[in-house]
Amino acid sequence: MNDTSTVDRPATFRDVFAVVEFRVLFASFGIFMIGETVKMLALSVLVYERTGSGLLAALAYVTGFLPHALGGMFLLALADRWPARALLIGYDLLRLVMVAVLATGVLSPSAMLGLVAVVALFGPVSSAARTALLPDVLHGDAYVLGRSLLSVAAGGTQVAGFAVGGLLLGLVGPYGALWLTALTCGLSALLVRLGLARRPARVGPTPAGPMAADPVGDGPKLADRARAGAVRETLRVNRELLADRRIRGLLLAQWLPGSLLVGAEGVAVPYAADLGLGASAGVLLMAGAGGMLVGDLLVGRFVAPARRERWTPWLALLLGVPMLVFLARPALVPAAALFAVATAGFAYQLGLARRFLDAVPQARRGQAFGLVTTGMMAAQGLAAAGAGALSEVLAPGVVMAIAGAASAVTTLVLWPVLTPAGAR
Repeated sequence: MNDTSTVDRPATFRDVFAVVEFRVLFASFGIFMIGETVKMLALSVLVYERTGSGLLAALAYVTGFLPHALGGMFLLALADRWPARALLIGYDLLRLVMVAVLATGVLSPSAMLGLVAVVALFGPVSSAARTALLPDVLHGDAYVLGRSLLSVAAGGTQVAGFAVGGLLLGLVGPYGALWLTALTCGLSALLVRLGLARRPARVGPTPAGPMAADPVGDGPKLADRARAGAVRETLRVNRELLADRRIRGLLLAQWLPGSLLVGAEGVAVPYAADLGLGASAGVLLMAGAGGMLVGDLLVGRFVAPARRERWTPWLALLLGVPMLVFLARPALVPAAALFAVATAGFAYQLGLARRFLDAVPQARRGQAFGLVTTGMMAAQGLAAAGAGALSEVLAPGVVMAIAGAASAVTTLVLWPVLTPAGAR
C-alpha cells in the first residue's frame, strides 16, 4: 500500500476507472458473471427438459456450490503459486471447453452435473487471484472503492444475466444459450490477455523467489515448501492464517454477521406465501439486492475512509436490527423496505477491506482472500439450511427475526474486532 491509503478522502469513480487495468478487471468480471448466470439457468432448464426432475434441475442450478467450497479448502495455494493473469485466462478457457461440451448435448444429465462440479473446483482459485490482484492495480482508498464496484458489478450482472438468459432461452433454447455463454468465456479471456500486465507468482519455486519473504508462521523449510503439493500447501497456510489472532478475528468479522442474515433471505419464499395472494418473494429478494448495491455505492464513494472504518460496527449492527420487526409479520411493502435497510449494512465489509489487506502477508494474499470467500459461502449455506430447518416448526417471520437477532448478537461479540484500533 502506498501513502495514499492514509489520506482521509474518499476515492472517486474517476480515480478508479482512470486505471486501465481496473477497467479490464471490471469488464472481464462483468462478462464472467453474466456468462455464469446464463450457464446456470440454461443448464437447469436443460436438465429439467431431459429428466423431468425438479430436484435434478435445482441441483443443476447450484451444482457449483459444494465444489467451490472444496476448492477453497484444498486448492487455494495455487492463487499465490501461479501468475494471476495466467490463472484468470486459464479458468476462462477451461470454462469455455466445459460449456462447449455441454452445448453439444453428448453428455447425460448426470455427466453434465459431474463436469460442472469438477470445473467449479477451480473457481475459488480464479476468484482469489482476481481479488488479490486488485490492490496491485489500485492503491489507497481507490482499492476500497474498487472492491465496492466489483460487488456492485456482481449483483448487477447477475440480474442482467437472468434477464439475458431468459431472453436467450426463448430465442435460441438452452443449447444456443450455452454456445453464446462459450463466447463470453472467450471474450473474458481475451480481455485479460490483452489488458492486464504480466506479473510473477507471489510464491516462487526457488529461494530467490517471493516465498523467501513469506512471513506466515515457521512452517517447513523453503525447499520443502517448493516441493509441497497444492493441497498440502493450502491446508498448511489455511491453518497458519487461522492461527494468527488478528487475521482470524477479521475473517470471522467478514464471515458471520452478513452470513447469518442470509438465513432470513432463505425463508423469503414461505414468508411471502404466508402473506397471501399478490405477495412475491421476488420483491423481497430484489429489495435486498438493491439495498446492498446502494449501501456499497454510497459508503464506498461518499464516506471518508477514516469515518467508514469508524462506522464499521454500526453498519454491521444494521444487518440484524431491522429483521427483528418481522416478529410483527409486516406486509409486503414494509417488509421489502426492511430488507433493503438491513442489506445496506453489508457495506460494513468495506471498512474491513484495508485492515484485512494490511494484516495478511503479501506472499499469501491470494489464499487469504480466497479463504474469505470460501468461509463466507460455507457460513451462508449453513445459515440458509438452518433457517430452512427452523421454518418447519416456526413461522417464517419468527425465523427471520431469529436470524436478525443472531446477526446482531454476533456483531456485538465481534465489536472489538469491527472497531478500528484508533476508535477503541
